[in-house]
Amino acid sequence: MFLELDRKNKHNVAMIDSNGNQVSYGEIVDFGLSFQSVIPKRTLMFVLSSNCVGAAMGYFGAMINRIVPLMLGVSMDRELLENLIGIYRPEYIWKPADMAEAEEKILLREYGYVLVATGLTGYPLYEELSLLLTTSGSTGSPKLVRHSYGNLEAQARNISAFFELDDTERPLLDLPINYTYGLSILNSHLYSGAAVLLTSMNVLSPKYWDFLKEQKATSFTNVPYGYEILKKLRVFRMNIPSLKTFSQGGGKLSEELHKEFAEYARRTGRKFIVTYGQTEGSARMAYLPAEYALEKCGSIGKAIPNGRLYLVDEEGKEISEPDVVGEMVYQGPNVTLGYAQTGEDLILGDERHGTLYTGDMVKTDAEGFFYIVGRKKRFLKLCGYRVGLDECENIIKTAFDTECACVGNDECMDIYVTSEQEHDEIRRYISNKTNINSNAFRIHYIEQLPRNEAGKILYSVLDNRNKE
Repeated sequence: MFLELDRKNKHNVAMIDSNGNQVSYGEIVDFGLSFQSVIPKRTLMFVLSSNCVGAAMGYFGAMINRIVPLMLGVSMDRELLENLIGIYRPEYIWKPADMAEAEEKILLREYGYVLVATGLTGYPLYEELSLLLTTSGSTGSPKLVRHSYGNLEAQARNISAFFELDDTERPLLDLPINYTYGLSILNSHLYSGAAVLLTSMNVLSPKYWDFLKEQKATSFTNVPYGYEILKKLRVFRMNIPSLKTFSQGGGKLSEELHKEFAEYARRTGRKFIVTYGQTEGSARMAYLPAEYALEKCGSIGKAIPNGRLYLVDEEGKEISEPDVVGEMVYQGPNVTLGYAQTGEDLILGDERHGTLYTGDMVKTDAEGFFYIVGRKKRFLKLCGYRVGLDECENIIKTAFDTECACVGNDECMDIYVTSEQEHDEIRRYISNKTNINSNAFRIHYIEQLPRNEAGKILYSVLDNRNKE
């Protein structure tokens, strides 16, 4: 069975959500059997999810029965959802009961969710296709990542191994489970027999912290933006004795923030573990063990168990020397099958064959630890000089008390900041740091940077804003 769920103690708690719901491992298995009686064939099902027991049960009901779920956020724009339904023709939709419409045919009602038949005829599915996820940062895009069953099993085993997970863990999961990072936490911990604490509450809500403390969460996982908020909330002063592990992924954390959390973890006897991954690699592909958190500050570490990382130059030749920047390539059983952009693509087989060109520009040190420099496509050529947008963001955020996002073209870099002051100073500063004329930079004030559900900056929104 998926994630060996039937081998766990059926009485042990598997999931608890902040709405007061909980289910055991035995209840997940039993629900899977009831799901099979309603959908007796292999087909495509959309799951409109929030971080609650109901959404997760729909996902597991599908996975146990080799039904292919497409995980989508429950708050997704209706027009975009209808567009995806038209493109991929799911035969079923699992969604919150309060979203059900009077004319819809409801086949099952459990855990605050309903299973609805769409009346559509689905497309043929590749035998090993297990899951569909939207690409990171996309909003309603028809481009989906195709996962195999082997991808998800490898992901769960590998993460469980390097985090040393067991059935005593109680991870707080507030990252959306319709994103690869959040789903990987759910999969790896249930594979390990743990009890996952699900919430869609905002970290700024006092009830969020009440839930974390009452349920004695043992680990906290978040993206760079989440860690920036934690610092502002002065988490270093909080009394949360149950928390023993802090984990970070979903983008590069600033070295300053990395160091602060690593020092806090060492000072308080906790672990701080940085990870790296992409949807195309079934979440995580590299990690920095806690014992190196300070010594290798800023690094994403090395490849996860059963994986391999290496760099290639512009001609595709492998780079063996340290401190030479190249594109990072990952090889491993968690590399996904490829993309789908139409319903006809769901029959496609494995197009990657275990190798993923990540698009990240990276260098290694003498000990073989990897350091991200920027994205392959996140570079401009200003005044004849190649400039990294990610690098410029880090320079500005380090020097000024502001959030920052850089976009643009080879004529001008547009720098968006959340500070209303110091714009001239910021422009002069980045000009001096890059040795590029200040006229090549434009500073814009924005009250809040546009982000997706996982906290990643939506650069496409800022690009479109410049074109208006």
